[in-house]
This record gives sequence, C-alpha cells and structure tokens, in this order.
Amino acid sequence: MGALPTLFFICVIDVLGFGIMVPLVPYMADRFGASATAITAILGVYSLCQLLASPVLGRLSDRFGRRPVLMASMAVGAVSYLMLGTARSIGWLIAARALNGLMAGSIVTVMAYASDISRPENRARVLGMMGAAIGIGFMLGPAIGGVLAGDDEMAANFMGPALLSASLALVALLLVLLRLPESLTAEQRRGHAAERRHSSPLQLLREKPGLRWVALAGILVTFAQSTLESIFAVWAMNRFSAGPRTIGLSLLALAMVAVTMQGGLVRRLVPRFGEYRVAIGAICSYTAGLAVLAIGHSLGSAVVALMLIGAGSGAFSPCGSALASRQSEPGNRGAVMGLYQSGASLARVLGPMSSGFIYSHLGHGSPYMVASIVILQAIWCILAARRHPGSGS
Repeated sequence: MGALPTLFFICVIDVLGFGIMVPLVPYMADRFGASATAITAILGVYSLCQLLASPVLGRLSDRFGRRPVLMASMAVGAVSYLMLGTARSIGWLIAARALNGLMAGSIVTVMAYASDISRPENRARVLGMMGAAIGIGFMLGPAIGGVLAGDDEMAANFMGPALLSASLALVALLLVLLRLPESLTAEQRRGHAAERRHSSPLQLLREKPGLRWVALAGILVTFAQSTLESIFAVWAMNRFSAGPRTIGLSLLALAMVAVTMQGGLVRRLVPRFGEYRVAIGAICSYTAGLAVLAIGHSLGSAVVALMLIGAGSGAFSPCGSALASRQSEPGNRGAVMGLYQSGASLARVLGPMSSGFIYSHLGHGSPYMVASIVILQAIWCILAARRHPGSGS
C-alpha cells in the first residue's frame, strides 16, 4: 500500500474515534446540569486549546517530521477519550476536552503530509481525499457513538464509546509507526531551515496577503459550521425530543453528502471550474442550508437543510485547504497549514461560545440565521484571495 492510501486509512480511523464522542459531550454536560450556554462553551474549550496548539504543532512537524507529531497526537487523544468516559463532573469534562484540543495536531499534520506528497496540479484532489477521509470518520463516528450510547438520555452509556475511541486512536498510532514513511526527511528539514526561520504566524500573514484572505474565509465558514455543530443537539432535543442516537444518525446523513462531495464530485468540479469558483458555490450552498434550518419547522425541512450544508462543507474543505497550501513553500508548509487550522480553531471557539447565548436570548432558530449571514461574507474573502494566488509548490 502506498503512502497516500495508508494516510487515508489512518485518517479515517483517527477521526472515527474522535467522531464517536462528538454527539455525546452535550449529553454528558446536560447530565451534570449544564445550561445551553454552558454546554456550547464546553464544546468551545477543545477548539480554544487547538487554536493555541496548532501553529506550534505545525512548526514542530516542519522541524522534526510529520510522523512524531502524528503519533504524539494520537497517544494523547487516547488518554483524553478515557478521561471523557470516566468524567464525573463538569471540571473533569472540561479537562478532557482541553487535553484533546492541546494535542489535536493530527489533522494539521495530515494535511501537511498530503501536501508534501502531492503536486500543485493535483493538490486539491489529494486534499479532497483527505477531506473525504475526515468526512467518513465524522460520518460513521457520531452514528456509532449514538448507537452505543442509546437513545435514552438518562441511561446513556458513555464508557463503551470512550473505550472504542481510545482503541482506534492506538490502532492509528501503530499504523503510523509501522506503515507510514516520513514525508519530510531529515535532509529536507535541514535544507528548509532558513524557510522555517521566516515562518512565524505574524510574519506569514504580513508577507502573504492571499493567505490572510483564505484564512479569513476559513474562519467565517468554520464559524458557521461550529455554530451548527454546537447547538444542533440542544436544538433537536428541544424541538424534536431527540436523543443521542437520533443526533448521531442526523449527522450521519450530513456527512454522507459531504463525503460524496469531497471524495468524488470535487475531483470533477475543480478541473472544470477552478478552486475559487467551487469554494464560492460551496459557500452559497452552506448559506442556503443554514437559512432553511433557521426558518423551517419540520423534520423534512431539517433534512433538506442538512443536505445543502453537507454539500457546502464537502466542497469548501478541500478547496480552502488547497488555496492555503498554494501560499506555502516546502519548508513552511506545516506552519502555513497550522496557521490556516488556527483560524478554523478560532472560529470553533467563537461559534460555540456565542451559539448558546444567541439560542437562549434570541430564539431557537437565531443561531442558524446569524451563521448564514456570517458565512455569506466569505465570498468577498475568496474573491480578494483570487488576486493573490500564491506560488507554493
């Protein structure tokens, strides 16, 4: 098996373990008596820690290689899942989420690894494959976690899903150790030392206007996505009395569309229309889905909205990553992708921190409407980024 198929398989397993726990955290917090605002804030703790850690982990992978960072992230991830499964208080739950976020370098490093082994002309396709791998993990993970936990909120079992997540993280670690070659050799790292010295986040942003606009577009899109993810379980509990299983299966439907888009349609759309146009179309689809979710009152309208959101998410993710990668050189690719991921992490802090407050004070559909207005502004960012295409290889 070549490096790319191996990386794809590892990414699926790793994200699957993470996805299993995604729909369960709101129910864990609710069991401890947390309010809607507190639940979404707890979800934001992970992203806050990821925001702080992503640039550091990206630069570490540039300096020491991709494999060590991947393996460390997976090992600590396994510990954090066990902490989630054994949580007996809000404080313990927050600590587990924080630990997981601080070492959430696997996605950043996977994208840097994929960029290392791809050429500029096929980078969107390769990153689309990685996006599809992430999508498969998020597609199957929440459904598996919901089924294992059950649909009775008070009797839900969290330890079984946590053990499975930890086991998958360790399997992914072993596959990296035994089957994945290093994409950035020691000789290459020495040769790129000068580039690393000039790849601090602030300096990258000063020197690369295209990266600034692409990162801002990623922030706006991810804000909308994190708003949806953080409030959806609370919204569905109140609107439809939905339990963990229902939430997991709903997210499964969304992820199926996203994976179909990332794994197949993006490869056809990008060569024909280009990454910029596909990204703009994705934003429009995402905006429409959020608006339908905000004004709809039936389960049928919610399903249609999730399909539109899934299509938008699946199309934007690989295009955004490819556009960010265009702004990099081989020696600072980890730093650039880490910076891009940091923007997404910032949005994943702001979305959950605000969605619960908006939900509680402005009405149940208001977080989705706010998110649709925010994400629409990303179109201007993509148009601005198009004027600074970059020259990364």
